[in-house]
Amino acid sequence: MIPVLEIGGTHVTAALVDLRNGRITSRTRRPLDPHGAAEDILDAVRRCAEPLPAPPGARWGVAVPGPFDYAAGIALFAGVGKFDALYGIDVRAALRDGLWQPPGDVVFVNDAHAFLTGEWFAGAACGHRRAVGITLGTGVGSAFLADGSICGDGGSICGDGAGVPPEGRMDLTEIDGRPLEDTVSRQAILARYGDPAADVHDIAERARAGEERAHRVLDDTYTKLGAALGPRLTDFGATVLVVGGSISRSWDLVAPALRIGLVTGGWAPDAAALGAGPRPPAGPASSDPRRVSAAVARHTRAMKPASTDGEAALIGAARAAHAATA
Repeated sequence: MIPVLEIGGTHVTAALVDLRNGRITSRTRRPLDPHGAAEDILDAVRRCAEPLPAPPGARWGVAVPGPFDYAAGIALFAGVGKFDALYGIDVRAALRDGLWQPPGDVVFVNDAHAFLTGEWFAGAACGHRRAVGITLGTGVGSAFLADGSICGDGGSICGDGAGVPPEGRMDLTEIDGRPLEDTVSRQAILARYGDPAADVHDIAERARAGEERAHRVLDDTYTKLGAALGPRLTDFGATVLVVGGSISRSWDLVAPALRIGLVTGGWAPDAAALGAGPRPPAGPASSDPRRVSAAVARHTRAMKPASTDGEAALIGAARAAHAATA
């Protein structure tokens, strides 16, 4: 069992992961204040991790958003609206020195990379050779994966890299000449909607209730995201797009607009693969690209929501920790 942490914008999750079958146990979750003092943030992370029955000296996997020096374990958050107090702090040392069962090592991985790796290993991207993952929350996280390896992270080989944005990050691309997150982010949605008392989930509920303004804001946001993604998915040769993150939980509102944008961008998802579909059986995907499931063979352009309840990034973090032993 591999101990893991997922540090998100508003929460931290700890768990043990068994990579033989993708099973997750001993999961705990605590709220996190991204605008708090550094020691408060680190204390919340440590308190979440401490109940895990992890043996002393275990190698931990930690999924965390960027900007972050993943090799050194140093936080580089600045100007991204969260965790500014952690800038320059050695998070690896904070965990090694602060947990009552000291880790032998701590391996950090980008949260979007962990998400897509977990979905490929035991989730919605299972069996696909080329997959793209998008996480929609405070901002936009992204990952491009070929035959189980993340592309654009500086350490992988993905053919000619066609379609992959700089560093594999869609947030470094533009929509209408402006940074993508000026259009697709929590802050952008709230600014466009114009009600300071509303959060994104309130806008989603109003859209479901038939409010035209709420529907228009969400439709325009995700149509533009799809139009920006479509050409990249085509160039990359993606056979599946997996969408995760807190905003994606409103899949009934996100999916129709996102599909329209993807079609506009030249990547039309198969009509039969637009919903969540059946949850795949637990367990890892085959690493042999020749063993593609019949479902994948039928659907060459699938658009899916995350298949698991927050488990993909935990599995991805465990795989990163396991790979560090090789």
